Amino acid sequence: MYARFGKRALDITFAIAILVVTLPITIVVALVIRLESKGPALFTQLRTGRGGENFKLKKFRSMTTDNDVRDLSKGNQITKVGKFIRSTSIDEIPQLINVLKGDMSFIGPRPWIPEYYSHMNEQQRHRVDVRPGITGLAQARGRNTLTINAKINYDLEYVRDISLKEDVKIIALTVLAVFEKAEATIDKHGIEGELEVLRNQGASDEFIEGAAY
Repeated sequence: MYARFGKRALDITFAIAILVVTLPITIVVALVIRLESKGPALFTQLRTGRGGENFKLKKFRSMTTDNDVRDLSKGNQITKVGKFIRSTSIDEIPQLINVLKGDMSFIGPRPWIPEYYSHMNEQQRHRVDVRPGITGLAQARGRNTLTINAKINYDLEYVRDISLKEDVKIIALTVLAVFEKAEATIDKHGIEGELEVLRNQGASDEFIEGAAY
């Protein structure tokens, strides 16, 4: 009952409330981003949502507009304000719009770029049986200190055991991680490394054994 009805109702209620409360912050952040570097305040990227359908995820832009995710010769070109909004997770605030639209939930597996989904086997693809989240069990358990296998296993664990109690626990752990300034993002080399792991698993539908159990 919670997964089908209650979770969506809470998502809408809290997304509206937080957007109203954080409106002054979002205005200031948007202005500072525009003043520091050329380009829009918001960054939009295609991500995989529930059922494998792609959607446009919104975030505050934290990199220069000439940052090329395919150019591995240099790291992410993060701006000064970008470094701050990433460490505090302020860059995630625009995703509340995705929550209101129904693309995302507050809690769920993080939405990844479509290349990840295209290389997953049948078992791994069950991570998109629910709406992706602004935060999730994998983020609460270690963010990018985890291997790609462990992340997927934590996501599958969440999909299997989704509940209000679990969501409350994940929110609490995420807040602690933010205060500890745990690394929330992964660089281009890290993404390519994770994709390589998925590519190398081949067409097998065998479940990967990770560190989640």
